[in-house]
Amino acid sequence: MKSTLLFDIAVDKKNNTVNVKREFTANHELVWEAWTNPEILDQWWAPKPWMSKTKFMNFRVGGRRFYAMVSPEGEEHWSIQDFTSISPITNFKFVDAFVDKDEKINTEFPSSEWNLDFSETNGVTTVNIIIKHKTLASLEKIIQMGFEGGFAMCLENLDQYIEEKFKLRQQMKTNNKARVCTYLNFPGKTEEAFLFYKSVFKTEFSGKGIQRFGDIPASVGHPPVADNVKKMILHIELPILGGHILMATDAPKEMGMTVTQGNNMHICLEPETKAETKRLFDALSQDGNIVMPLADMFFGSYFGECTDRFGINWMFNCMEKK
Repeated sequence: MKSTLLFDIAVDKKNNTVNVKREFTANHELVWEAWTNPEILDQWWAPKPWMSKTKFMNFRVGGRRFYAMVSPEGEEHWSIQDFTSISPITNFKFVDAFVDKDEKINTEFPSSEWNLDFSETNGVTTVNIIIKHKTLASLEKIIQMGFEGGFAMCLENLDQYIEEKFKLRQQMKTNNKARVCTYLNFPGKTEEAFLFYKSVFKTEFSGKGIQRFGDIPASVGHPPVADNVKKMILHIELPILGGHILMATDAPKEMGMTVTQGNNMHICLEPETKAETKRLFDALSQDGNIVMPLADMFFGSYFGECTDRFGINWMFNCMEKK
């Protein structure tokens, strides 16, 4: 992970704005998806140890995201984002406001207008954000509430999400030979499950073996991994029968991740070419749900995720050499 990523946040009291510029070591499409997909948003849009919980999100002009910031004790603070303009993968705007659980706006807290621009240069995506308040008093109140530090932590969460979800794929797949794998998510029991599978199939773990969250190298500006998360599994692979591979990761609730029946298993396809990857992705996602559009990722893979019309989760990972 790049340790010199630009992060600049400035309060402009003359114009009642907060101006934020932030770089991410990921391509344009991936960063856009992270800001516009509620399942991904909920994994980073809250300063730890709080969590984000989206009740619903309609990402379209006139649509709304209704979500809560949830404390470890279950305390909920609800907000809305009403989308006013969307230019795919380059810009979107919304009005942000505090509300109650019935979506009634709380006028005791400030509302604001957000304008987000996305651009990419050499695999690094920059997000420029202008947050406009109606009055100086509104701006000063949100600053007093700790917005600067809290939002900085959220953006660090997104850095960590990008690294932990994608970094190891390039290390574990060094050629583009086609294969099919099964990718599993556990809420902290990956090691127990895979030691069991290892005893059943009598095979050995591939690559570097068991890799844990605590193995992530420390870097400047990178949020530390919580002590109770360090021993959890970051990535593991186990051959079973007929060349089939089981892969898995723990999904710590401390990082805003939630494992439920239905999102805990993906069929992972690794075609030899990008053309075949796109053909399969287009066919399987038709009348289904595109979770992450196919895109060239910074780690060297052509990657995407979808759920087909029968509710089956598919993951695509092509390492075609240029």
